[in-house]
Amino acid sequence: MEIVVKNLSFTYDEGTRALKNINFYVKKGEFVGLLASNGSGKTTFLKALIGLLKSQEGEIILGGKNIRSIPARELYQKLGMVFQNPNDQLFSPTVIEDVAFGPMNLGLPEEEVEKRVMESLRLVDMEPHANKAIHHLSFGQQKRVSIAGVLAMQPEVLILDEPTAGLDPKGESRLMHLLNKLNKENGITIIMATHIVDLVPLFIDRLYILNRGEVIRQGTPEEVFSDSEVIERVDLRLPYISHLIEELKHKDGVPLNGLPLTIGEARRKLVELIPPELIDNRLKKD
Repeated sequence: MEIVVKNLSFTYDEGTRALKNINFYVKKGEFVGLLASNGSGKTTFLKALIGLLKSQEGEIILGGKNIRSIPARELYQKLGMVFQNPNDQLFSPTVIEDVAFGPMNLGLPEEEVEKRVMESLRLVDMEPHANKAIHHLSFGQQKRVSIAGVLAMQPEVLILDEPTAGLDPKGESRLMHLLNKLNKENGITIIMATHIVDLVPLFIDRLYILNRGEVIRQGTPEEVFSDSEVIERVDLRLPYISHLIEELKHKDGVPLNGLPLTIGEARRKLVELIPPELIDNRLKKD
């Protein structure tokens, strides 16, 4: 489902203008990132996207329809949001009860509810834990159950607010590969807000930078990270590997073209500079 946001603005009751004329576009099947630091308005924007906040100005168009014209019941089957803290989302005693809550409230037959629950748990690799108590799960497992609860509603778009927050590096990697699988193999459109720049080049198709309630840059990761002025202005940084290459180019005079964003890209460019006789032929084929 295509999402088009036109000139979206939002002001809280006490006068804080959280969003300013945001224009945002997501094609069906894309994995889009919203790169933003704390206080940038990202959570406000995501809540507006799913209808939790009514925009004062502008439009949000979902699949050709204005969000204001879509009944809440229908809207929550199109868009599913996973909040940053699973404690804000999980409230049932056990995993299976929590994941079943949404489908049950749709009035679906018991067989369909059970089918959706087990399929959703399978997708997030939590099927063996279906009968466990929520409070006995690790933080990473709770994140997965939160995602399963949303998937059980069979949304076309999955929206996540800082999904890797609180996870260790292994947990981050597992969760991001899960989201990549849901996107590439299951065709679910994903919008993910994050401030962890090292994750972006590995998984995301297009990127928006949000700063003080405004979109100040958008494009592919390569296009966005090549704009060093914008990156510095919003107090973000390049991915670590990209920063290393920039240092080699500008401080050491290493003749490297372009700006690699991943270890694999950087390795290939560095290998090209090494005399062939110093490289094992087997390594060159990797």
